[in-house]
Amino acid sequence: MKVIKNYLYNVSYQILAIIVPLITAAYVSRVLRPEGVGANAFTNSIIQYFILFANMGIGYYGNRQIAYVRENHQKMAKTFWEIQIVKTIMTLIAFIAFEIFMLFYTRQSDYMWAQSINLIAVAFDISWFYEGIENFKVTVLKNSFVKVVSMIAIFVFIKGPNDVILYIIVLAVSTLLGNLTLWPNIRRDLPKISYRKLNPWPHFLPMAELFIPQIATQVYVQLNKTMLGGMVNETASGYYQYSDNLVKLILALVTATGTVMLPHVANAFSHGNMKHVNQMLYKSFDFVSAMAYPMMFGLAAISLTLVPKYYGPGYEPVGPAMMIESVVILMIAWSNVLGVQYLLPIHKQKQFTLSVTTGAVINLIMNIPLIHFFGLNGAMWSTVLSEIGVTIYQLIAVKGLLNYKALFSSSWKYLLSGVVMFIPVFWMNTHLKDSWLMMGLEVLVGIVIYAVMVFILRAPIIDQAKKLILDRLGR
Repeated sequence: MKVIKNYLYNVSYQILAIIVPLITAAYVSRVLRPEGVGANAFTNSIIQYFILFANMGIGYYGNRQIAYVRENHQKMAKTFWEIQIVKTIMTLIAFIAFEIFMLFYTRQSDYMWAQSINLIAVAFDISWFYEGIENFKVTVLKNSFVKVVSMIAIFVFIKGPNDVILYIIVLAVSTLLGNLTLWPNIRRDLPKISYRKLNPWPHFLPMAELFIPQIATQVYVQLNKTMLGGMVNETASGYYQYSDNLVKLILALVTATGTVMLPHVANAFSHGNMKHVNQMLYKSFDFVSAMAYPMMFGLAAISLTLVPKYYGPGYEPVGPAMMIESVVILMIAWSNVLGVQYLLPIHKQKQFTLSVTTGAVINLIMNIPLIHFFGLNGAMWSTVLSEIGVTIYQLIAVKGLLNYKALFSSSWKYLLSGVVMFIPVFWMNTHLKDSWLMMGLEVLVGIVIYAVMVFILRAPIIDQAKKLILDRLGR
């Protein structure tokens, strides 16, 4: 039940972390216009490379290491401060590198300096510690408050197309404040420890091992926007981000399991309980499959009319792009289970690194011709191909460790249910009256069809849901 509770906490925050920009997106897209949105997306994609260096794999590594030693509070305190020292040093180096970069990069320098607040915020992000001790309530409550405040600030201060820099500052400062609000709890959660006992240097090498896959992942997260801005225009970068935002909102419901399960699996692995690790993995894979298939087909079915209705005039190219990108929902869901929930906790960093590196290489190779010939849609197809590459590699990596039949035994049921749902919803979306009421009806019809199909096919998710309900009623 603790895993489920933490999952719900993490889902709540992940959704809020993305839904706040989405709530404001309909307003911002009209006020800042595609050019302003594109300028923010393009400059943010550049600062993310420096943020990547500052983080240096600490998110996954810190989460896992805290999970290993959380029963021993002295070891946990020592581990926390050693990792935090490394993070502070890396952030300082990254900021110096950014200052050097800005000596040569004069394009939109005001926007870039405003974006640098995000880099400063990295040094104060200790969410990995609370994830490691499986205390998601702290991060959810405090960050949720800051997200809501940032949303209010956007509606109050962003009034016209010249407010792009103010918009960037509001988003960046909200991130910084969210990270700072986690620190008051540290004195309560960690015992005092002598700084003479700290030795942060042994953490560098294992962090570097996890830094490589983060670099690779960032390549096909940020490089698409950077290359679109360079090869097409900054407006195309904005289109990509707006499609990606909606897809990431859907994915938050699924990938939240990774953040929750990583410390749980790591703790079980540290006690040598591989049978329990594999059992959790099979259940998690079935759960994310049951969630990802309807989300993928559902978003694809309504994307063509959802985008212009939500973002307003001028954003029509986002619709077809989102329909293409919806495929990554399933691929990332699977790779999140295989990579984050399994390979990382059981110390298979090499396989995890090679998987995301494969995706980055595919993305880089395919981006140039696909963006050149197909623009925004080409970048989306490149993203889809790279995520397929990651998933296939990870499936090969777990051969001999996991049973493929056990992994995919019920996947066909969710696939069939998703296809049966997609056909009528897509027809309704393209043939019936275009309105918010009709779109709500389409979503409702899709949910009912999928639920009925899953029930008829007796998919395992039904038994899991029954057990959860009975457990809750029996308490």
